Order: sequence, then C-alpha cells, then structure tokens
Amino acid sequence: MSDSGRFLPVSRRDMDLRGWSELDFLYISGDGYVDHPSFGPAVICRCLESWGFKVGIAAQPDWRTREDFLSMGRPRLGALVSAGNMDSMLNKLTAARNKRRTDAYSPGGEVGHRPDRATIVYCNIVRELWGDIPLVIGGIEASLRRMAHYDYWSDKVRRSILIDSRADLLIYGMGERQIKEIAERLRDGEDVSSLTGIRGTCHRASDCPEGSVVVPSFDEVVRDKRAFARAFDLWDREQDPIRGKTVCQPHGDKVVVQNPPALPLSTDEMDHVYDLPYAREPHPMYDDAGGIPAIEEVRFSIVSHRGCFGDCSFCAIVAHQGRIIQARSHRSILEEAKKLTEMASFKGYIHDVGGPTANFRHPSCKKQLSQGTCAHRSCLAPEPCPGLDCDHWDYLELLRKLKGLPKVKKVFIRSGIRYDYILAGKNREFLEELCRDHVSGILKVAPEHCSPSVLSLMGKPSIEVFLRFKAIFDRINAKINRKQFLIPYLISSHPGATLKDAVALAELLRDLGHVPDHVQDFIPTPGSLSTCMYYTEIDPSTGRGIFVAKTGHQKALQRALLQYNRPENRKLVLEALRMCGREDLIGFGENCLVRPEKGSVPVRRGGFEKNAKSASGGKGPRRRGRKP
Repeated sequence: MSDSGRFLPVSRRDMDLRGWSELDFLYISGDGYVDHPSFGPAVICRCLESWGFKVGIAAQPDWRTREDFLSMGRPRLGALVSAGNMDSMLNKLTAARNKRRTDAYSPGGEVGHRPDRATIVYCNIVRELWGDIPLVIGGIEASLRRMAHYDYWSDKVRRSILIDSRADLLIYGMGERQIKEIAERLRDGEDVSSLTGIRGTCHRASDCPEGSVVVPSFDEVVRDKRAFARAFDLWDREQDPIRGKTVCQPHGDKVVVQNPPALPLSTDEMDHVYDLPYAREPHPMYDDAGGIPAIEEVRFSIVSHRGCFGDCSFCAIVAHQGRIIQARSHRSILEEAKKLTEMASFKGYIHDVGGPTANFRHPSCKKQLSQGTCAHRSCLAPEPCPGLDCDHWDYLELLRKLKGLPKVKKVFIRSGIRYDYILAGKNREFLEELCRDHVSGILKVAPEHCSPSVLSLMGKPSIEVFLRFKAIFDRINAKINRKQFLIPYLISSHPGATLKDAVALAELLRDLGHVPDHVQDFIPTPGSLSTCMYYTEIDPSTGRGIFVAKTGHQKALQRALLQYNRPENRKLVLEALRMCGREDLIGFGENCLVRPEKGSVPVRRGGFEKNAKSASGGKGPRRRGRKP
C-alpha cells in the first residue's frame, strides 16, 4: 500500500499529523484524488502547497449528506470547487444521452460518485454551510460554461455557471497564475469582492466595464439562435491573452464579466508546476476498490507542453488552454522520465510524450508572443500559414534524449500527431525516426472526415493531405521493413455533414481497406464552435445556415455507413444508400458497400448495379466477399 503521507490531506487525521488546526483552502473535487500532474485538482493543490498554503482535498464528497464537506472544518481563506477532469454531464452520458457504465475517475470505475452538474451542487452546499465564504470555481466544467452556453444534455441554453453556482470568482483556463494571485490577495486581507481584475477569471458585476466587448445577453440568446451565434463569434475572437479584450454578457440584472485570458506560462513556470512532488498514484484509500482507472492511461506518460494551434472547431482546447504553446524544458521532462524509471511497475516503456497535439513544441510563429494569434486566420487549415514555424528538431532531440535514458526501452507517441504540420515542414528525418522508434505498430491520426465542406467547418485540412501523408508513411515503413498502420479517427454527424457526405466517407474507407472498430458521434460539449453550429444550425463566421443531423435516426444512418460491413448495420446502410440515390453501392461488385436484400438481384443500369426483384424466385447470384 502506498504511504498516505506522500499525499495532500484528505481527512482531519491527515491534518493532525501535519500539526494543522485549520486549512487555508478546501479543494472540493468531483474526481477521486489522483496525485498526478495530468489531474487538474492535484496540480492546483500542489501549487498552493508550494506557495506556502495549507490545502486539503475533499474528493468526491457525498452530496446527499454534509459530513464529507465538514470533516476538515471551515477553511480560513476560501473554498475551491471543480467538477474534475471532465464535465460532469459528459462524464455521465453518451452522445445518445445514455448513461455510461463506467467512470474512469471514480474508485474501481464505478458510476454514481458525483452529482449531475457537480460544480453547482457542491457550491450550493458550500453556501449552505459557510455562507459568504470566498468561493472560487474552476476546472473544465466551469471553464467551458463560463458564458451562456448550449447544454446538449438538457437541450437548452443555460446561464453562465458563475450565476447558477453563486460563486464569487470563476477561473477559466489552466489556472495556476489565477489561483496564486487570488490566494495571496486573500491571505493579505483583501475582500473577495475586490478581486475583479485578475486575468483568466470571470466575476459578476452590475454594469459592463468601459471598453469591453458586449455580447448579446442571456435573454437574447435564449430567444434567438442568430443572437447566440453572434454572441459566440464575438466571444471567440477575444480568447487570446495578448490581443483579447474584456467580454461581458448581461444576465438579467447582473453582468458576467470575463477578463482577458491569463498570460502564457514561461518555461520556468511550466517547469515549476511539473517538478512538484506528486505521488503519481491514486490515494491509497481507493486500493480496496481497485484504484482510479484513469491513472492507467497516463501513469507512464509525460506532459511536455500545453496549448494547441490546430484550432479544430469541435475541440475546446483553445477555449481552455489557448493557441499559444507553453512548453517545459528538456531538463524538467528528463527528470520526470527518470522518476518513471524508478517506479516498481515501470517496464521500460514511456507511453507518451506530448500535449493536446504531440508535435507542437513551440509557438506556431514568432509574432504570437508579442502580437497574439491571428483573429481571422488558422495556423494550419485550410492551408498552412506562410509564417508557420514547422521545425521539429526540438521535439526530435527531446525524444532522442529520452530514448537514451537507462532503463528506457521505447518512447511511444500516443497523444496525437498533426500530420499536416509534419508535411508543412521539411524535416523528413522526423517522420522516419517516428516510424522507426516511436510507433508501436499503429499510429492514430485524425483526418475526421473527407467531405470538403465538412472539413472546412471542422477547421481541418483537405483529405488529400491525409492521403499524401499515408503514402509517405507507407513508403517509409516499407523502407525500414516495418509493418505498421495508420488508424484514422473519424467523427460522424458533425454539423454540416449530410448523409451524402457520410456515403462519401464510407467509400473512402472502402478504398483504404479500413472499417473502424469505433465511431465517435459528434458530442456538442460546451465552449466549442461546433457546438454553436449544432445548436444554431448556423455557421457563425458567415451567418449561413447549415444542415445538422439531430435526430437519433439521422445520426444512426451516418454512423452505420462508417461501419457498413457490420451485419447489424445492414438495414440502415441500405436505407441510407437508397435515400441518397446510391443504389450503385448495393450489390456484389468490388465497389459495393452492402449486398442487396434477399430476393433481389443486381441489374446493370447506366453502368451501375441497381437492385431489381428477381423474376426467378428471388434467388440472386452467389454471394461474394464479406459484405453483410
């Protein structure tokens, strides 16, 4: 059993062992306590500890009673609340709004350890117990619900979570800069009501500050989808720490004020965060339940940086971490790797070295740190920006150093490679070394779709870029005599994707000889451009209407086409092909996706096979291939 003394206090007994009579801050989390730098609660609490504050963690307190909230007493300076590493509703429900069977952030993967809308529930309990105590919310749930937002699970527009939680401050983004200033100013005796100008935070006010960007009010966006799209577009333009302005949105007689994003952490500051004495394990109180499953994905992985300038429409990373890359030093990463090699369960394999995108190790261009990211231009899509810095040498050198450490057999990359970024550069040595040393048979990449119109809405490059990368990848693996494969991530039913687009994607998969084991239906999570498009059926950048698959049947048709060879999908595939007038893909030819129904035969019409009832008793030609 792990020594609980290596962890932050979770009980009055832990406080007594440290000689503490009270906490400075109580951190209330919707996740089980994992003391690892991939888990936000651990990062914030370890940072507070390093700055001299006494902090305890109430991990997954029972919200049906008050005992877990009261066990360590009223904190002296304030309560900090987070739903955990995931939005609590996304953690609970699937894209089809069905309950998930497991919760990777709970003991033994068991569900039911957190309430729905955990941030709001916990905050209301804090207010009930301790009245006007300084109350600060953060984490991904608070960060991405900071303004009026569409909530997929209730299918309605909800108010800012700052309003519903009754918190004093909302920290958005990663939070270290913000919590340090908040904690120090509260310690110095300032009232929480005066902490209104901190970057990377939101607060309530009576009026919009002078010079701020005023977006359509909550009442307007509830009534009018065009107002919602306009509000999102105005807000989205200001999510840059260098050029971003204060944004405010009226909510009844109050205004939610979002200060500009926090400035990026320097390399030294990033190193400080990740050099802290994490136990790197779930708390031993979960041992009997089987631990916290989420640790298994990251136990032997290393975070090398934050941020992503890929700027995909369906991803909320930009709204949370920003587009400017913040990287750790080689020294810090190598020291963490050495700690991994000393763990008893280390078998010689570092599973991942990366961030939201593995091969982004520096800002996309030099001007970002002085002028910010471009407001109306993506770094990579539809074409790479002429000013894009595509140098991979720093990342390649880092991987070589890690590979050379004693006890390290292999260093893999699993957190996602942007193949368009590789192709935009001239360093083919990186790709060859990637294939030779850092791929474990399969490299997962994310073309997401093939339709030009859908890819444009997704903020992704054309499918030709993926096909060019695949050709190079296959050529390199043939050269080095490795049998390795690309596995494409795909999203079905993304806003703008029609049934005909899904058919085109099925044809691409047929031509590639690949049918995915799993298909991800688009999930409209708060804070993303794609979610805005899903709810409004409008492209906010142009104001034009777009098709959105919203019914369960519409989504099932698109999803079935991407797994057209499964017998259970056969009827849906047939229906989809007929709806699109693509009966040429029904039959026994090598280009067909599915066999005709029993009792029909393929008939040549205009060069394509089409189905017609057999005049000879319904027996068609002998079946060939593996089509269902």
